[in-house]
Parts: sequence; C-alpha cells; structure tokens
Amino acid sequence: MTNGSLSRGDADLANWRTPAHNRWAFGHVDEIIAAAQVDNDPADISPLVLALKGLGDSIVQQAVLRAIRTDAVVALRNGKIVFEWYAPGNGPHTRHILMSSTKAVVGLLAGMLHEAGELDLEAPASTYAPEIATTVYRGATIRNLLDMRTGVVLDPAQERAYKVATNWRPGLADDRDDDLVSFLQNLTAPWKAHGGPFRYVSANTDLLGWVIERAVGLRTPRLLSERLWRPMGAEDPAYFTVDRKGLARCAGGLCATARDLARLGQLIVDNGRRGDRQIVAESIIADIENNGDPGAWRNGEWAKSFSYVSRNMRYRSGWYLVDDRPKTMFAMGIHGQNLFVDRANKIVVAKLSSWKRRTDPLPLWLTHRGFERLRRALIRTPE
Repeated sequence: MTNGSLSRGDADLANWRTPAHNRWAFGHVDEIIAAAQVDNDPADISPLVLALKGLGDSIVQQAVLRAIRTDAVVALRNGKIVFEWYAPGNGPHTRHILMSSTKAVVGLLAGMLHEAGELDLEAPASTYAPEIATTVYRGATIRNLLDMRTGVVLDPAQERAYKVATNWRPGLADDRDDDLVSFLQNLTAPWKAHGGPFRYVSANTDLLGWVIERAVGLRTPRLLSERLWRPMGAEDPAYFTVDRKGLARCAGGLCATARDLARLGQLIVDNGRRGDRQIVAESIIADIENNGDPGAWRNGEWAKSFSYVSRNMRYRSGWYLVDDRPKTMFAMGIHGQNLFVDRANKIVVAKLSSWKRRTDPLPLWLTHRGFERLRRALIRTPE
C-alpha cells in the first residue's frame, strides 16, 4: 500500500542524508545528484503475485516499521509476496537508494563478467586500470576489492576528498580530485599489504566499477541493464548516481524499487534462473554462498559489532554470509538498506529505510531480529 506524500523542502546536495531530509531524498536522489538510468524491459516483466496465505499487516507491525524509519518492505516465499508495506511517500514504484547494498549487485555483475571470460577476478586491478599501479592499490587484486581485503586505510582528509569525488557532497574551490578516477589515481600513502583481514573501504568498490568499465568498454548502468536488470524481468528502471565525469557510484549509488530488489533475491533463490533462462551462473551463486574467508571476518574490524547477528560470518563479493542454521546471505547499506536471502527455505526480504543515523545499533538489531521472526513465521505457515 502507499500512504500520503512527502515534500522536498530545502533538501540539497549538502543535507540530503540528514534526518530532516532523507525520508524524501532517498526516494528522489536523481533530483539531487546526476544519475544514469539502468533500463528494464517493460515488455518482459517477471510477475510478482500474492501468496494465498500472507503474514497480514497488524498495527504492531506498522508501529515497529515506522519506529525504525522503514520506507518499504517486500517479503517473498517461493517467489510470491507474503508481506508488502510502504511508509507515507513511498510505493511499489519508488526508486529508493540502496546505499552499500549496491555492492552486492555489483559483486554479482563482476562474477558474471568473470564467468563470461571478460574479467579476471584474480588479476591485479592495475591490469585494467594501470593508472593505479603506483597508488595504495598497488598489487591489489580484483578479488581483494570484492572481499574488502585490501590494505587501504583512508585518513580523514582522504575520506573528505573521497566523499566530494563521489559527487555526494559539495566540493570546495581548492578540490582538484573532484571525480572518482582522479581521486583513485592520486591516492598515495605508505603502501600496506593486501589480502589480510576484512577492512571495509567503499572506495574499493568504486575502483571495481572503473575496472569493470575498462574491461568491457561499456558504462556500468548499461552493462547492468543488459546483463541483469532486463533479463531478470525488473518492473521498473533503476539508476546509478554518477560522479562529475559520469562514472557510476558502484559502492552505493544504485536506486531501485523494493519489488525489484526482491526479484533479485528471488533470482538467487532460483539458482540464477528465470524460467528456462540461466541469467546468473549457478557457480557464481555457489561461490558467494560457500566461499569467503571466515578468518578474515573473525579478525576483521566488524566481527565484534556483528556478534549479536552471528559469530559465524564471512564476506564475499559484497555479500554477508551467516553460517548458522538456516544459512542466510544478506546485502547491507547505511541508513537501513537490506536484502535478506534464505535459499534453503526460499525466503527473500527486501527492506529500505531512512534511519536518522548512518549506522544505528537499535534499528540494526531490530532489523535482524525482525527477519528471524518473519522467517520462523513463514516456515511454520503451511503453503
């Protein structure tokens, strides 16, 4: 359902992620930041139908969802909608920013290119972007970028420059590296070894996006459209935010509907197939589901803070893997963006939000506990 509307007010590039503005801005990012469309095929939409038995829509559920500033939820079981809810100003066709859940989508795309022989994931990133051969990324492989296992650590000044380069905040008059390529190829600091513990650096995925474009010779939005968005039967076009020279923000700039995000999750449940078409090779999904170094996660920077989710986790190609029973894979972005996939029980939950803070322990905990309760309820419900 769709309720009410929101107004832009004075939302702009300087304030669009603040609590006063993000509820409107996260569903209208292309009105603030330059964007490039990811086309769907309106003549080939994969239908989403309602399950005969859903989960209902109680006042308590709505109160909890509103309390953690949820904007949209779509839950599927066996490819059918069992729960769908939208906050005021949002609806089935609202293209909401996915933030770092984008990394999981780009990770799938990288795997598809590798499977097609167009991208070597074990090669140094400088094979495709030689401009970074003498930077902090010297010797980093594409796999290091995908799994957040580079030795790169940005200092506060570099972090500020990076945010300007993404085109997500205004620059200053003396900003010289105000696009992603300029920023990446001028990123110098004492070199550190790659391949160690998990260390989350969003610039890794923006470098991956540049590498992908160099490898294939196409812009990422067009590539994603041709390889994934159109074949999977997306109902609406998506879009990427782009930097000042048109490079897609692969670390967090994809904007899509909750329904299409759920479709992507269902594609993973279905082993990459849509009907009789193999869209994502089973080997790509198996690699994400079964690989990734538990030790790298355990010794990484987030293991302690995610111990309430599980102590048995991994990170692979932009996806978080929970090795408890039943297993879960999920994508995650700041301000409360998630895609949960339980392949064994054929459950998918897409949740989009506009939390007041980038990361917030209470809504984060409630989100994961809410997914567990929803999963248990679905497993108990006869089909």
